Amino acid sequence: MTYIELAYTDLAIASLLVVLNALLSLVLALRMQQQLLVAGARMIVQLALVAVVLKVLFAHVSPLWTGLAAATMILFAGREIVARQERRLAGLWAYGLGTGCMLLAACLVTVFALTTQIRPDPWYDPRYALPLLGMVLGNTMTGISLGLHTLTTGLARDRVAVEARLALGGSFWQAALPTTRSAMRSGLMPIVNAMAATGLVSLPGMMTGQILAGADPVQAVKYQVLIMFLIAGGTGIGVLLAVAGGLARLTDARQRLRLDRLGPARG
Repeated sequence: MTYIELAYTDLAIASLLVVLNALLSLVLALRMQQQLLVAGARMIVQLALVAVVLKVLFAHVSPLWTGLAAATMILFAGREIVARQERRLAGLWAYGLGTGCMLLAACLVTVFALTTQIRPDPWYDPRYALPLLGMVLGNTMTGISLGLHTLTTGLARDRVAVEARLALGGSFWQAALPTTRSAMRSGLMPIVNAMAATGLVSLPGMMTGQILAGADPVQAVKYQVLIMFLIAGGTGIGVLLAVAGGLARLTDARQRLRLDRLGPARG
């Protein structure tokens, strides 16, 4: 397998495209030029650090260090879920619910793939475990954040309708069912769109990277199909757990809608 090695000058030339975007923002008064440049610089620093860490982890295969790296990824992803919520759950629930559901879903799917399809030796080899976890984690994070956002904002918006159903004798589950369905659809829609567009509209990054690195296209497709199935499974499990947990938190033993357990709306 052969590949074309990139030089730092190649990356510098490609970075001019981001600079071009910043200039367009400046000319059109979009006020995004600083965000674009900071995001690009942050990406470079983060990926450089990741490369150093991964080289160390690959050289010292250990379940402890692999587990610590995975835990760090999950904790940072949990913070991103909280940051994307317009109406957060109050207290530790804001961070704990999304992070816990993501931990369970992503780790379950990743371990399933490592022990049944890929089967590295040892199964926790970071060369396989961490990239798999990262791909599943990123998409599961998006699904959970969208699902929780739709659930909390929907219940707050439709408070009158939900409480009317409760007053007519319905259970909280029945009263919140329309919002619950919307939350589940919102969380699952990105992966549904991704699977539908893959191949015809877009070539995913993992498959493209393997092909550019000299891999056989058929093998690259097989790996991409496996990854998409894993992402779909992790997203579905994570969204279901998060939405169910959010519903349980926003009611009580008397089947009331407890919007007082939400934090204030963010502008």
